[in-house]
Amino acid sequence: MSLRLLVKELASALPLLHGVSERSMQNQKVNRKVPFFDFPTLFTEHEAEYVQIFREVASRGSFILQRDIAEFENNIKSFLNVKHAITVSDCTNAILLGLRALGIGGGDEVILASHSFVAAAQSIHYTGATPIPVEIASDRLVEPKAVEQAITSKTKAIMPVHVNGRICNIEALINIAQHHNLLIVEDAAQALGATFQGKYAGTFGSFGTFSFYPSKVLGCLGDGGILVTNDDDLARRVLLMRNHGADPDQDKKIVAWGTNSRLDNIQAAILNYKLGHFAEDIARRRAIARKYHQAFCDIKDLGLPPAPDRDPDYFDVYQNYEIESGRRDELRSFLAERGIGTIIQWGGIPLHQMTHLGFNQHLPITDRFFERCFLLPMNHMLSDDDTDYICETVQDFYS
Repeated sequence: MSLRLLVKELASALPLLHGVSERSMQNQKVNRKVPFFDFPTLFTEHEAEYVQIFREVASRGSFILQRDIAEFENNIKSFLNVKHAITVSDCTNAILLGLRALGIGGGDEVILASHSFVAAAQSIHYTGATPIPVEIASDRLVEPKAVEQAITSKTKAIMPVHVNGRICNIEALINIAQHHNLLIVEDAAQALGATFQGKYAGTFGSFGTFSFYPSKVLGCLGDGGILVTNDDDLARRVLLMRNHGADPDQDKKIVAWGTNSRLDNIQAAILNYKLGHFAEDIARRRAIARKYHQAFCDIKDLGLPPAPDRDPDYFDVYQNYEIESGRRDELRSFLAERGIGTIIQWGGIPLHQMTHLGFNQHLPITDRFFERCFLLPMNHMLSDDDTDYICETVQDFYS
């Protein structure tokens, strides 16, 4: 074959080769998997250490309220600079016990954002009080003006729910509470490590609560929670209630009505270990948030959370990365087809839409938000390649 004919043959084959290359790249994208949260890797990334912790704690027979609990509680006290930290079985019970310790009960009302997990409302309900959900502000957290408008003679407390690792407009809420002689009780389940003007979430009110659910910034390998406070009397009441009302200073004599809400000792030991990586995990989340913001900030259809360092008063830990899209369902399907997991927070149902639980509020701003919102993957286990792939896929959708 002459050189001229060879060149001609190669030239005619190039489009076919290009098509094969494009199909190959497309197949790689389809076969790639980036789960919303990789629960197995949460264990395997430190498997040897966790197995050793289990062996060490179990060999001591230290299963309930042993030294690992005390060590973890002391570590949290030091981290948050609070007087008391009391571990419990989960964050739901932390809120419930805190409210009961404050005497909140039948006939009382507690105001919170409708953009909250049902656990916050359940905790209020099971004291005998009534949860009152209100609108969100532009930061997707509770709207202080809506809080003030919802206050009645029955209102006893405001519950800021620091969603997604960002603190609510806490200054405004504290001013409202002081003006109306109300309590502030913080559901900071998603916000351990977040700060406003250098002060940590969970330390602004009568008490704060945190969750150690596995997918949280600091998560154990099961359920877990903690209540923190600077109130000595409140701390003592919660300490009694978490362990059947048994007083440790009176040879465990039952001195109050309580329940069984103890954190497992092995989980406390695991959390103690994970605290050693806590700063790194937060830094990783913030780095991913920075990448997301840079990739998406020019896409007009998307509503994004504030970028890291945008406001020096706020330090966000990015428990979640919640965005809005006018084409949410299309975008989520596009991402799913390419192996990227997403979810809609709270199952896509804000509190006030749970009419079967007795809510009847009209909250159009929150309704509109829940027509558009969803969560992208956000955790320290995401690699740079994973993050780049997510960014490129979202950009591909809009291009």
